[in-house]
This record gives sequence, C-alpha cells and structure tokens, in this order.
Amino acid sequence: MYIVLGAAGNVGSRVIEALRPAGEKIFALVHSEQKASAVDGGNVEAVVLDVLDSAALRAVFQRGRRAFLLNPPAHPGTDTNAEELKTARSIATALTDSGLEKLVVQSTYGARQGDGVGDLSVLYEFERLAEASGIPAAVNRAAYYYTNLDMLLEPTRKGMITTAFPEDFILPMVSPPDLGKVAAARLAGSVSDVGINYVEGPRRYAFADVAAAFSAVVGKSVKVKTTPRDQLEESFRKLGFSPAAARSYTRMTEATLDGPELPREPNRGEITLEDHIAALR
Repeated sequence: MYIVLGAAGNVGSRVIEALRPAGEKIFALVHSEQKASAVDGGNVEAVVLDVLDSAALRAVFQRGRRAFLLNPPAHPGTDTNAEELKTARSIATALTDSGLEKLVVQSTYGARQGDGVGDLSVLYEFERLAEASGIPAAVNRAAYYYTNLDMLLEPTRKGMITTAFPEDFILPMVSPPDLGKVAAARLAGSVSDVGINYVEGPRRYAFADVAAAFSAVVGKSVKVKTTPRDQLEESFRKLGFSPAAARSYTRMTEATLDGPELPREPNRGEITLEDHIAALR
C-alpha cells in the first residue's frame, strides 16, 4: 500500500495518476473534503487530515508500506519559513514507529543548509529529517515548476512578463507530470534506490524562451521586465506576502540568481516548456 501526501496538488496528483493503474491500494492524504472528492475512487482512498496532527498521520502511515512525502506550502500571508518548518517536523515525527519500508521525498534544486531561505532551507531540513528517521529515503530535487508560470498568461496578453530573472538567465524547469512519474517509479522501485536525484525538463530554458513560448500562444511579441534586486522584497510585499515571507522569498530568489551548481546528468522529463504553455490556451 502506498501513501501520498499532497495528493490533490500539482505533483501529488500526478504520483497517484502514475501509480493507480497497477491497482495497489493508495491512501491519498488531503487537507479538505473538497480536495478528497477530487482524488477518491477505485483503488485510491482519500484521507482528510491536518499534517500538524502527528498522531493521526502516524496512524495512516502504519496502514501502508511506502510513502511519498511532500511538505505543504504555507500561505504567503504568514511567516512561511516558520509554518513550513512546523509541518516538516510534524511529518518527520509521524515517521517514528510508522513501520514504513521506503520514503520518496519531494525537494528542490538548490536545497541548502541555512535559515530563512524559503524552500531552499526548509526542504533541505525536510530531507535531513526524513533521512534521520532511519527509513530508506529517495530524494527528488525538482527544478522550477512550469506551473509557476501559469499566472503569467494574462499579463502576456498585454505584451509583458515581470519577473525577478533576467531575460538571459538560465533556469532549469520541469513539468509536474514528469515529476509525478519519477516519484512513482522510485516509490515502486527497489528499497536500495535511495539518495538524491535531480529532475528537470528535456532542456534548460532562459526567460527569453518563456517569453517566446507565450508569444506563440497570445499571438504578439512578449517582453521581459526584470525586477531589480533592491526591489524584490517590496514586490513580494505588494503581492500580499507578510514581511517575514517577503524576506524569505527574496533570499530564496537571490540564492537562485547567484546560481546553485547544476547537476550534469539530471533525470530528464519529456514535456517541454513550449508544450506546457501551449496547453494554457
């Protein structure tokens, strides 16, 4: 039996989609009844719970053999780092005495030790906590999700993308369906398949490529406007981020701009940036 956290999200739903045909029982963990209705049925049983309830989460873990772990994002109006560390630690606590034989942990490119660096530091801690459980852990560090670009469709109809990244900045990107396939394969694979894998799309892209892909969809030239570094924190505040979240996201963006070392041989998906954006029509 498999357990999938974040089962209604971009990646979790794709993990279930990849696992479902094999017919093995899947417990799909979601945080609301509305989300449950989207995934429940057949060999998939939706379980509604709060991941901050470690005892309830452990009880579900004890019903399965292997688990896909995804730390849910906090609302940007909160102190996102503090809230996400709470959920990461709660999930890790639930692993104690769970009886699970393998974990697949969803993480991110650039994961790093530190404090207050957004997903980079939170998910590094999440990796460490999972490994400290003593359960064999396969870690998938994912490139920048194509779905982060979806919100740009309407602005591109006016001919402009506003982003923190320069037009020529190379940013590895990936499709959630490809992430789901890789996670499902590792979840179903050998217990000895552990450690860090990097997952990205068929090739690496610059934001000039993003603008070109949107240009093809909206039928007009799309330009890239880069937010200066000294204005990043204020730009997040204007989007409704709390002061703490704005600082955290700014530090994460700056760390990305400074460029973590990229893997030479990542696990490459099949879905291109152009195909993803074309599907937004």
